Amino acid sequence: MERRNFLKKTGLLSAAGFFSSPFPFTAGPFKKEDFLHSQFPWDKKLDPAWVKSIQERGQVTTYKKSKNELRYIGMPVGGICSGCVYVGGDGRLWLWDIFNKNQLGVVTKTLPVKLSSFNITEINNIHGSLYLEPLTEVSPLQQGFAISITHNGGTIIRRLTQDDWEEVIFESTYPVATIKYIDSHLPVEVSLRAFAPFIPGNAQDSGLPATIQSISFKNVSDNPVSVEVYGWLENKMLLNSEKKNTSFIRENSIIRNNDYSGVDIQCRATDRELEKAGDFGNMCFASLEKNAICIDNVFTSKDISAYKVKDLVEASDRSPIAGIITNRDVGPGRTVNMEFIISWYMPNLSFYSNGNPQGMTVHGAETHYYTTHYESATAVAQYIAQNYPSLRTQTFLWKQNWYDSTLPWWFMERTFANISTLATTATHRFQSGRYYAWEGVGCCHGNCTHVYQYAQAVSRIFPELERDTRERVDLGIGYDETSGMIRIRGEKTGPSIDGQAGTVLRIYREHQMNKDYSYLKNNWPKIRQAVIFIMAQDKNLDGMEDTPMENTLDALWHGEIAWIVGLCIAGVRAGQVMAEEMNDTEFAARCRKYVEMGSANMEKYLFNGEYFIHRTDPAIGKKEIGSFNTCHIDQVYGQGWAMQVNLERILSKEKTMSALKALWKYNYMPDVGAYIKIHNGGRFYAVAGEGGMVMNTNPKNEENPFGNAKAWQVGYFDECMSGFEHQVASHMMAEGMTEESMVLTRSVHDRYHAYKRNPFNEVECSDHYGRAMASYGTFISACGFSYHGPKGQMGFAPKLNPENFKAPFTAAEGWGSYSQQRTAESLSAELIVLHGKLNLKQFTVELADHQKAGTAIVMLNNHLVKSNFKQTGNTCVISFSENQLIGTDQPLTLKLS
Repeated sequence: MERRNFLKKTGLLSAAGFFSSPFPFTAGPFKKEDFLHSQFPWDKKLDPAWVKSIQERGQVTTYKKSKNELRYIGMPVGGICSGCVYVGGDGRLWLWDIFNKNQLGVVTKTLPVKLSSFNITEINNIHGSLYLEPLTEVSPLQQGFAISITHNGGTIIRRLTQDDWEEVIFESTYPVATIKYIDSHLPVEVSLRAFAPFIPGNAQDSGLPATIQSISFKNVSDNPVSVEVYGWLENKMLLNSEKKNTSFIRENSIIRNNDYSGVDIQCRATDRELEKAGDFGNMCFASLEKNAICIDNVFTSKDISAYKVKDLVEASDRSPIAGIITNRDVGPGRTVNMEFIISWYMPNLSFYSNGNPQGMTVHGAETHYYTTHYESATAVAQYIAQNYPSLRTQTFLWKQNWYDSTLPWWFMERTFANISTLATTATHRFQSGRYYAWEGVGCCHGNCTHVYQYAQAVSRIFPELERDTRERVDLGIGYDETSGMIRIRGEKTGPSIDGQAGTVLRIYREHQMNKDYSYLKNNWPKIRQAVIFIMAQDKNLDGMEDTPMENTLDALWHGEIAWIVGLCIAGVRAGQVMAEEMNDTEFAARCRKYVEMGSANMEKYLFNGEYFIHRTDPAIGKKEIGSFNTCHIDQVYGQGWAMQVNLERILSKEKTMSALKALWKYNYMPDVGAYIKIHNGGRFYAVAGEGGMVMNTNPKNEENPFGNAKAWQVGYFDECMSGFEHQVASHMMAEGMTEESMVLTRSVHDRYHAYKRNPFNEVECSDHYGRAMASYGTFISACGFSYHGPKGQMGFAPKLNPENFKAPFTAAEGWGSYSQQRTAESLSAELIVLHGKLNLKQFTVELADHQKAGTAIVMLNNHLVKSNFKQTGNTCVISFSENQLIGTDQPLTLKLS
């Protein structure tokens, strides 16, 4: 089917169609003459009231049954790197991608849409099939809960599914989903919290192959109420292998111990080859209620209570269904919680079970990491049960800490939601401990350097994973000792120039997120050589990289390209700073010379007076693909990256701002419909009626703006890819373009509103795309956060509401919360560690304009800390006479006046 016909049929072509109606007016109206070259509007015509509203604190985002907003929700609620289980909008668990199928996308989906630029007649997850037709709840097994409420002599039974309730409300607060079930006739308030342990800085406990369902009952009547929960889980071990081989028996058995009651869900293979299958393993369905009734098979059990569950499920000859029943009495005004654990143990990753997918080169990928600590799903359940108070408390404490901020609720949700990618099959962790990721689920293997160098979330939340990846892969099995090349996808792959530069920047970030200098010292010789590799790609020795090499737009570009040149300069700047810390003065001077020359030449030769461009190789001209004189989304990305790690500027503020304003002017569109109607070569990551920033535009209206080559990659230029948009938003925020940053981030957020599609699945070249974790960078920029663990330095310079600001922070060994109150004459601040510890030697804040501080008083746990301070402009650096080791709940306060 032709693209246009499909979009008409599905209602996606009209800005006034299906998607726009439930949302507030944000921009327009637009007339034909408002568009330059009939492509993009000069004036965005944003509604001032809407712009103001998105910068206010607001409330937690809730999606409701009554607004038809629950059907697409799929929030990952399993442990990181251990499979994927979604919780739906009404609390039901679905997808169950825990059986190592290794398919493309969360569910592979094709649509009959012709995409000429990619030379295809139908699209799949890579091209945005689940963006156009989002997935609704699908499940390969039967699982669910129902409740029974006895009150005043009567009994009411409700399933925890939206069909049984007047209203169901989903609160979008990863990593804990809260679902509220509303029925005005019931004497209790019912809610469910779905989550897995998620504790920043503790990847092991955050990587448990399990999900937890905590069902809460609050008695709002004047009389006692009895409540029962019925839970069930079908045994579908070997569900994929069963299609070809039925030489096995599924069997369940009851388990009771001092920690939990439950059902062990197993399969016994008579053909031993099945034990190697990806879907071979076991599960456990458990309750923390000691008196729980456990049923091995609700259809064959002699337990008289089995009928309560039996009527809620469908029988299967080969798949026994386990049941658990718990009951409690709830007094008036009282609340009780009933906790359930579903754990799984599917040890065989089986990447190569159907050949070599996409030319994978990885070794040691046979077995999941969790197998090094647990021998079965029951062992996982046992660990969770034994440590449940701590695991729950720390998870809920992080959730509370993250959302207890003065920043807008929706902003905190969007900038954090994408780290849920770790809890999907886009990411894995092997038995060796190696962290491994597809670009998107099942697409493009190997922690691709030119994709994952955009992602800022993992290093801040689980820094141990990123440090290990830099050492084990980028400076280990993926490192070329001779040249310093960092291979694009680990072992047995080639170079990527933006991946190389971005990874050097990541190495510096990982050093900052370490507690001491050991990481840098242990790896410095290799890091040094990796920086030399970058500089060696400057053939004409002008500080601007010009060697054709693969980049994230999947082609070899010739010439001097602003976004690559700038990123390389930023990478070398990071090398300079690391050399200075290592007292390698000769190399630091070499890097500094390269940066100074490259920055000067980039501004002189690649700035066209308004934005940065791609200067052609005279020998090639425009024969090959490139961005040339167009306005490219990443043109000042290097400067943005530098600001993420508090590096000295590589480009002037004036020219950088001009470039960012050009991106806003030419590339951002409140409604992309008019643009993609003409430029329709791209994949489907934004449709008519939705706002976004297009990858490349042609303000000069040149003929063949992207070169004369018939390259399929040109289709990328017409797209809105959220990872790139988040990168620009984070940079705009850091430079003070707060309104534009918030509007761009909100445009992405609204594209993933639950009425339209899954809020937790930002799509680009398959589902849960890794680059989208760049969104965390916008949070970093909004806080003006800087941190250097080995130096003991931390600082905040909030871009939003600095007069009354509060936000979470993470550090090398702990996390907590920072708040400040600022007036024209003074600044008061408090930093409190809620988990772990923090070593500080120096703290930086930003004062109000024209404030001149005269005194600084620092207190730690109500004890005076000797300090001195230095003010430069608005920036005030407070240095402590001695290192301060801040423990949990020991507030550090400071006052400048």
